[in-house]
This record gives sequence, structure tokens and C-alpha cells, in this order.
Amino acid sequence: MPAEALVIRLIEPAETEVAASLFHAQLREHDLGGSVEELRAVIHSVISDPALGFILLAWADATAVGAAFAAAHTSLEHGGAIGWLEELYVSPAFRSQGIGSRLLVEIISRARQLKWRGIELEVVAGHERASALYLRHGFRSLSRKRFVRMLAS
Repeated sequence: MPAEALVIRLIEPAETEVAASLFHAQLREHDLGGSVEELRAVIHSVISDPALGFILLAWADATAVGAAFAAAHTSLEHGGAIGWLEELYVSPAFRSQGIGSRLLVEIISRARQLKWRGIELEVVAGHERASALYLRHGFRSLSRKRFVRMLAS
């Protein structure tokens, strides 16, 4: 996709539904939970409080073709603010056109502006294309295993 045909920018409040739809598609692809209502609530929280991180949308003309959410947190290990790349999603029909790479460049740029010390992320096993994208952009693999324990809400 030509660079001039793609616009990547911070989400606006009126675009919550568009972002929720893209993130819901991402979660379904990975067989993960998350209702559209829950996604809307998280998106609204991030828009309302930039200290939580930022959400980007990628637009080709009037079509939202990708989205990314980078959450902010303070890290003892890294000695300050760091980002967690929670989601980076490109609609299947628009993949292999450099949109994921362009989103990642914008995420890194904004993280630097925010003075984050780094960005961490995870890749689902079997997603070698995603791993290759991150390696091309200077990320390195860690020898960690990630765990989660859900708590009653």
C-alpha cells in the first residue's frame, strides 16, 4: 500500500466502535475472550486517561484497516515507564502490505515521545510472521514464560 494512502493516528472518541470491532476480530483469531462491551469499556478508559497508554487506528481512505493498543506501566526491571504492546491487528484483506510495520513504527515513535524505556509484547505460538515483524524492528526474544491468573470481577 502506498505510504500516502495510509493514515495512522490516535483514536478519537467517536471511533470507539470501529476499534472495538477490530480488536474483537483480533481476539477471535486467537481464540481469546473479550466481549465487544468489555472492549468498548477499555477503549473508553484509555481515551479518557492517556496515562494508561494509547490506541492507534490505521486508515486506508475511509476504511479502518488496523489497530494497535500499547498500555503503559511502571517497571522496576526496566527502571521506569515501559509499554506493553497489548494488541497489533491488521484486517486480513490488508495484510502483507506493510501496514503492521507502519503501525509498529508509529508505536515506537510515540513510546519515545512518552519517554518509555522500552516496549514488551508477546506473540502467540505458531505466529512466525508476527515474530519476524518484531525482530525486523529491533525487538529481541526473551526466555520467559508468561502466566495469568484470572480473578473474579
